Amino acid sequence: MSEKPNVLFLCTHNSARSVLAEGLLRDLAGDRVNVFSAGVEPGRTNPFAVAALAEVGIDASSAVSEGVTEYIEKELVVHHLVIVCDGAAGRCPTAWPTMIEKHVWAFEDPSRVDGTDEEKLAAFRETRELIKAKLESELELLTSLPG
Repeated sequence: MSEKPNVLFLCTHNSARSVLAEGLLRDLAGDRVNVFSAGVEPGRTNPFAVAALAEVGIDASSAVSEGVTEYIEKELVVHHLVIVCDGAAGRCPTAWPTMIEKHVWAFEDPSRVDGTDEEKLAAFRETRELIKAKLESELELLTSLPG
């Protein structure tokens, strides 16, 4: 049996975009891939990210923001490192011995939207759909081993 690829989504705080991407890829790819997310400066999982995923049947209620150093220290082989924000792209480790491929897909941060809770949730819905479309277009890449 062949090895499954490990996909790590990286964002600044691991609270919004990376949480959305992790939940969506788990849903889209099923057991074809191992999916993780982390932050350069981990914060708290944004409740609007959890709510936006729940609307499409994905339970992220137990999501915990983790730091990227935890994955480096575990020496997890990262087949696909996907950076989902510009902030993390500029601070992502450039020397990571267990990373095979790096992809940068910068999405706007929905947690920066001001307004009512409904307006904030709408921003997360929009980001969820943008990430989902990107994942669907790159699903074959992310579910395969590089090389």
